[in-house]
Amino acid sequence: MKQFPSSELLKRLPKQFFAGLVKKVGEYIAAGHDVINLGQGNPDQPTPPHIVARLQEAAANPLNHKYSPFQGFGYLKQAAADFYLREYGVTIDANKEVAILFGGKAGLVEIPQCLLNPGDTILVPDPGYPDYWSGVALAQAEMVTMPLRAENDFLPDYQELDSAALSKAKLMFLNYPNNPTGATASEEFFAKTIKLANENDICVVHDFAYGAIGFDGVKPVSFLQVDGAKEVGIEIYTLSKTYNMAGWRVGFAVGNESVISAIELLQDHQYVSLFGAVQEAAAVALTGPQDCVNELNDLYERRRNVLITGLLSLGWNVTAPKGSFFAWLKVPDGYSSEEFSTILLEQAHIMVAPGIGFGEFGEGFVRVGLLSSEERLTEAVRRISRLEIFRK
Repeated sequence: MKQFPSSELLKRLPKQFFAGLVKKVGEYIAAGHDVINLGQGNPDQPTPPHIVARLQEAAANPLNHKYSPFQGFGYLKQAAADFYLREYGVTIDANKEVAILFGGKAGLVEIPQCLLNPGDTILVPDPGYPDYWSGVALAQAEMVTMPLRAENDFLPDYQELDSAALSKAKLMFLNYPNNPTGATASEEFFAKTIKLANENDICVVHDFAYGAIGFDGVKPVSFLQVDGAKEVGIEIYTLSKTYNMAGWRVGFAVGNESVISAIELLQDHQYVSLFGAVQEAAAVALTGPQDCVNELNDLYERRRNVLITGLLSLGWNVTAPKGSFFAWLKVPDGYSSEEFSTILLEQAHIMVAPGIGFGEFGEGFVRVGLLSSEERLTEAVRRISRLEIFRK
């Protein structure tokens, strides 16, 4: 069969690091091994019943069998605005400051294409969500990384940034609660970010995917809660984590009107909005009962406590995450993140994500998902104990 060469654009895309891991785990499962998969970022709980019920009802409505409005239904944009006012005290203009997204990832990949020209500079956290890199590659932009270090609570130190890079930068990605580190940010940090953005004409894109997941009674801070945030950027919110709607592919961007307009223009050329029934269900999720969100947060906190307490009992010096559904664990001395991940898979049949897959400064750590039951997390601790790597 004739092979047609792919475009230069496709050749620029970063390698999907985790695709190989998933394949390897699949091979172990196919061989009959009981693998505890702690490397995933896929919510394990079902979507709440009242959201599913609205989808089922709305799917039967012939009006939803037609093309939706290009930029989404107004009721969903209003639901997003109502959500931000209720949860964060932030006033959003539903007509000008909300863009409906095909999941948060779509927005994150689209943004560089909306605002950057080839050769422009974007500031990206390291370690960070690998799909940030995809948007950078598609925009043919230049990426400057911002190291996230444990000694700085996994927040970027803006004083480290080269002045030349700052003067060239047009866009910055941030993400708190953070994937992969589980760190959170304060209003003070966001205020520093807004000051930096104003001084250097940088648009800030805050990935708030894990905004609903905060521990020890502390609610994660929205970037838009801080004075001046809408002047310099946007926040991207997904329903995937808050409402266990990962497969539904629905999210939204809120904030700076010019950026929202750019997103909608690009999407006008790519899509004809979301299935209307999904939009109805999303609006119900955002404006309906929120007990399910609180219960889910409590579930993740219980799992976090089981995992961290268990690992500490082995003599593994780990730190509990403050948010997200990930734990970021320092690997034992003498191992790289890939070496340690391989040992856990081969000898204990536990999959974790090696930190190097999230960037250069992810080396020395592994990411563990809180997306398995407390019983499975306890079993994972037992299996690690049997390796006798750690000493009390």
